[in-house]
Amino acid sequence: MEFFDLSGKVAIVTGGNQGIGLAIARGLAAAGATVVIANRRAAEGRQAAESLQKEGLGAAAVPTDVSNISSVAAMVSRVISDFGKIDILVNNAAVIVRGLAEDVLDEDWDRMMNTNLRGLFFCCQLVGKEMIKQQKGKIINVSSVISQLVQSGRSVYAISKAGVSHLTRALAMEWSKYNISVNAISPGLTITSINCEHFAEHPDELEEFVKVIPRGRVGSPSDYAGAAVFLASDASDYVCGQTLLIDGGMALP
Repeated sequence: MEFFDLSGKVAIVTGGNQGIGLAIARGLAAAGATVVIANRRAAEGRQAAESLQKEGLGAAAVPTDVSNISSVAAMVSRVISDFGKIDILVNNAAVIVRGLAEDVLDEDWDRMMNTNLRGLFFCCQLVGKEMIKQQKGKIINVSSVISQLVQSGRSVYAISKAGVSHLTRALAMEWSKYNISVNAISPGLTITSINCEHFAEHPDELEEFVKVIPRGRVGSPSDYAGAAVFLASDASDYVCGQTLLIDGGMALP
């Protein structure tokens, strides 16, 4: 459908080198966008971009550490220089350090907050300034079902993702007047590189999680690509400040 056509659009996907980020990058590119993968490890970013290029999709990579504002500013400047505009921003980059609240170290707190919330905010701010100039743009933040649920050992991660969902509402309120849509996707439990080692070591924990998911399975990175295309497209122009739960029903009980 023409509503979902992203031809001619330029999209940035942070953490787009793997997992959910790569699946979203592939979905946006398949819909016609040129996707810039922004992640810390340059070689992995290039590899991801090349994999999309081999599929006939438009992709590039720019090494970016979202926890470093100067790095984000350099990435935004390069994308504007290379492509002339930024139509879509997907804030997917995130880290998690598991541990009970009484054992959380200050460096663990800083690492998660600096990437998951502070870094996301300044990606929004620096790209948002370009979108304000253009008087148009789509920002998609990747939150988590854990922003709605309480799970032991993930308190700081949950705080950061709850902040993402609320920040999404705040930015939508401020920037809608510039024709900028700010929304979020909230994935459910998904096996990606960020958590596969943990669940390999704790298969009983994974089994317990699956028991409370009405759909009866964990998510796959590709489960979130369609929602990203929708929120990046003209079809979602009247969607404002929402966090779309895509969790197989995990938050229902």
